[in-house]
Amino acid sequence: MMAGCKDANPDDVLVVGMELAYPPFEMKSQTGEPQGVSVDLAKALGEHLGQEVEILDFAWVGLIPSLQSGRIDCVISSMTITDQRAEKVSFSDPYVRNGICMLVQKNGPLNSPKDLTTPGLTIACKLGTTGHIWARENLPEAKLIVLEDSGNCAMEVAQGKADAFLYDQVSIFQHWKRNQETTRAILEPVRSEVWGIGVKKGNDELVAEINEFLKEYRESGKFDALGDKWLKEWKISFEKMGVSFVF
Repeated sequence: MMAGCKDANPDDVLVVGMELAYPPFEMKSQTGEPQGVSVDLAKALGEHLGQEVEILDFAWVGLIPSLQSGRIDCVISSMTITDQRAEKVSFSDPYVRNGICMLVQKNGPLNSPKDLTTPGLTIACKLGTTGHIWARENLPEAKLIVLEDSGNCAMEVAQGKADAFLYDQVSIFQHWKRNQETTRAILEPVRSEVWGIGVKKGNDELVAEINEFLKEYRESGKFDALGDKWLKEWKISFEKMGVSFVF
């Protein structure tokens, strides 16, 4: 389902943009094929629309420009709905609940979101994410380390170079699992968020079709099946921690 970019999309092909670097939502298999929650969702959307699905892999910061230019038909890439983004693209109804939370040093001073007001903090953020935007707007006294790769952001905390990494709950949990000796996951949201499917601004017809699909998909229990397939460990752990799961 990978192909080169193009200027016009045939009517029988739904071209979906993703950053295939965000497991288990968007990633590549060992053979380089797209897989994950969003890939399965894109295939189901294509089936609902009666279209084949073509997935193009972009860096995160290139997704919205590619949508605006018409190189892709929609973005299904764990994209948080924000007022700023809604000025550039149209969004579907939300399909995931999530939130910005923290990966912190295991023996560090941070224990809850309110501790982010502590003077002299160094905060790691992934470029262009809502964690980056929130930190820039709400933590003016903190030093920000802004990187393009989330794994590198997590390593800044694991190596003691940053006090916290601000990112979504699913990813923070995953990074903590990889760095349990040096980090802690604080899943209490700094800010609650929802994700949506992005389409070119003003394409109300496609938005309506996607919303119909999401409603039917949820009512048929298929989001629950997605969670069991790709996120079973997360579901169990979130329940134990008293944190609401994403679907």
